[in-house]
Amino acid sequence: MFVDRADAGRQLGERLLHLRGTDPVVLGLPRGGVQVAAEVAAALDAPLDVIVVRKLGVPSMPELAMGALGEGDVRIVLPETVHRAGVTPEAFENVERGERAELQRRAERFRGDRPRIPLTGRTAIVVDDGIATGSTARAACQVARAQGAARVVLAVPVAPADWVRALSDAADEFVALITPPQLQAIGMWYSDFSQSSDDEVVTWLRSAIQR
Repeated sequence: MFVDRADAGRQLGERLLHLRGTDPVVLGLPRGGVQVAAEVAAALDAPLDVIVVRKLGVPSMPELAMGALGEGDVRIVLPETVHRAGVTPEAFENVERGERAELQRRAERFRGDRPRIPLTGRTAIVVDDGIATGSTARAACQVARAQGAARVVLAVPVAPADWVRALSDAADEFVALITPPQLQAIGMWYSDFSQSSDDEVVTWLRSAIQR
């Protein structure tokens, strides 16, 4: 188990040292992924930015992803989940409308007036605190590619055992510290998995800029 997200980020950073000379940009998924990413960026002496994506949750079970949205009009739909959960087009549209507004709000809140760090021709290291369904991570990788990244690396502390097969077309390289046969919940692999706040995300990003 990891003590907390900072501990997981330090360990993940050690595993990613081989990317130090590839002109990397570390991209954290808000909120929890940004603290992990901040430690990775420090280890690689690389710039840190957010890559804002939003999960589209089934209305009756918001934790179950039926798709995801990302900056740059990236949109992923999981038709099988939509069908199995009986989500109507109207219900899907309502969820998407709300999440799109939240995506815009978060992008403005986290970056303020700062532009996105350019990814053209660089290695984009997409970092989260863990992967469950993978829909959010897939959207983040697609956003990075759309912004011109030459190489996309998806790196997390914990992921399902079959995550590379499930996401094989999303990234060029996959790094996970733990891939248990039975993942159950990401939070089970952390002693402290308390929710991060918007203010904390802004602080981590500002600290990275000062560094």
